[in-house]
Amino acid sequence: MRYEIDSPLLVSLLPTIVEAEDGLARLDERAARAAIAEGFAERRNFFDAVGALWVAGELVHVEDLVLHDAHMDTRTPSHELTIAHSILRARRRIWTAAPDWALSGSGLSILGGDTQGEGAAPETRSAKALVEDDDAEHEADALLSAELAEIDAILERSQRLLDSHGSPGAPEAPDRVREKRSDDPLGLFDDEEWDEAARLRAWRKTISIADSLPPALGAALLFDAWERMEPLRRQHWLGGLLVASYLRARGKVTSHLFAFYAGLKTVRYERRRSRDRLTRLQAFLEAMAESAAAGLKEMDRLSLARTQMEIRFRDRRSNSSLPQLADFVLSRPMVSSAMVARELRITSRGALNLLNDIGIREITGRGRYRAWGII
Repeated sequence: MRYEIDSPLLVSLLPTIVEAEDGLARLDERAARAAIAEGFAERRNFFDAVGALWVAGELVHVEDLVLHDAHMDTRTPSHELTIAHSILRARRRIWTAAPDWALSGSGLSILGGDTQGEGAAPETRSAKALVEDDDAEHEADALLSAELAEIDAILERSQRLLDSHGSPGAPEAPDRVREKRSDDPLGLFDDEEWDEAARLRAWRKTISIADSLPPALGAALLFDAWERMEPLRRQHWLGGLLVASYLRARGKVTSHLFAFYAGLKTVRYERRRSRDRLTRLQAFLEAMAESAAAGLKEMDRLSLARTQMEIRFRDRRSNSSLPQLADFVLSRPMVSSAMVARELRITSRGALNLLNDIGIREITGRGRYRAWGII
């Protein structure tokens, strides 16, 4: 498949390229200077993870994702919710690494789930951010340690049972079978007819073509190549995250990890999956412009909400927890009293008092299982 951009195609895409480039530049400049930059970046992670599942045809509520990320699920998490949380964690890992790490061979191996490629740690942008991510991962591991230990015991007993029923005169497996992954003895994940490594190498060759184009068009070209080649079958959602990483590596959006899926979900399916390459590229560029416009509107709402909250705790004592609560509320699409109590290390009653004092909207309308957020 040919991915070069000829002159007639470039002329047809020029108006959409200008719109996307302008929107990305405005968003990056605004987010880099805004006081709510950190909260805005974290909120975009949640919305992009939900948008990735939307594009894949699955519905995940952002409220469920927030509660699942805080380990406060109200019900057993669904398979789609687990995938959305994987996307959320992948976005955080990409952001804490070097700008071009996700596009490198080691980065793709780690993000693609290749445990053998985790030997080389990525260059970090912030040691503090990595420590926070490690603490979150250790906390999640601690919560699931008992269940995982039970599953490991069942798998070990099953393997011993299979070995005991094996034929003593069975022929030795060929070298091709012996070279399978040690953590996949049954070949459930590696498809011999679907060479992911070769497809990833072919996709990475398009990066040099994209580098010769404007950043927005190059990112759209990379995503189109990802959709056509389908390098990873189990992490197909990784393409949108690589688009955001590419825009960051090119210096187009450096203030945060761009939420590409948040804008792509607003584009009709017929356009983003069209057989015509011009239509697809236009759809991807329009998705970038839509996501940038939505990001600017969200920053307006967050800035106004922060100003209103600052008025309420302006004359409070210096050790008041209201400023910390304001930062936490701005970093989540919604919060509950239990989340606030754990984040600020206060009692549930104290969390309710602070939520009432700060003056944000209660979005559930319930007497129990209440939640607050900025709409």
